[in-house]
Amino acid sequence: MSGHNKWSKIKNKKGSEDAKRGKIFTKHARNITVAAREGGLDPEYNASLKTAIEMAKADNMPNDNIDRAIKKASGEAGGENYERLVYEGYGPGGVAFIVDCLTDNKNRTAPDVRHIFDKFGGNLGTDGSVMFLFERKGEIIVDGEGKDFDQFMMDALEVGASDVDDLDGFYEALTEVSDFNDSVEGLKKMGYEIERANISYIANNIEVDASHHEKLNKLIDALEDHDDIQEVYHNWDMPSEE
Repeated sequence: MSGHNKWSKIKNKKGSEDAKRGKIFTKHARNITVAAREGGLDPEYNASLKTAIEMAKADNMPNDNIDRAIKKASGEAGGENYERLVYEGYGPGGVAFIVDCLTDNKNRTAPDVRHIFDKFGGNLGTDGSVMFLFERKGEIIVDGEGKDFDQFMMDALEVGASDVDDLDGFYEALTEVSDFNDSVEGLKKMGYEIERANISYIANNIEVDASHHEKLNKLIDALEDHDDIQEVYHNWDMPSEE
């Protein structure tokens, strides 16, 4: 099944992401705090928190930062109250978008998201306008250097993956949400380096005329750069050279 953002595209941007590491860590901390507040402080009994921690560790977030984020949920370190908002919309060329946010002020976030869509030739939709195009799946990306893809496929299926793919030097395993954490732990024990681990919205990708590519890239970059936006999902089959 296809539908994720190409990891080669994400990885190629890693240099620019490193320059914004503080912002990335802030987003992870917010995600961890909300997950802990909603489901408890122990990741062994809170799957959402365990997933949030896995995502943070995949981006090399220090353990001290993770611990502080969990303490905020207990009230030990104070902090704002955040709520999760999910926006749906369309970008240029009919590309479907899901935008996952954590915000302490939805009266700020909603118009900001709408403005970004409008600015780059898209439009914000109503609830359910694109959600039907996506499935909720666990997504695990590992570094394929020195690893045989056929062996990875067997290993991933053994630990609960439902599908695998080769993404130009990185290997992807998709899982059911219920199998996600066990699959992550299983692949780690087998010696795989986890580059990304997330519960994602996955869709069948569509190709878009090249005349829309520049605005689509700018729309994605602007959404990802917004402080309140945690994740941006879309069904654009992004060319690897973009």
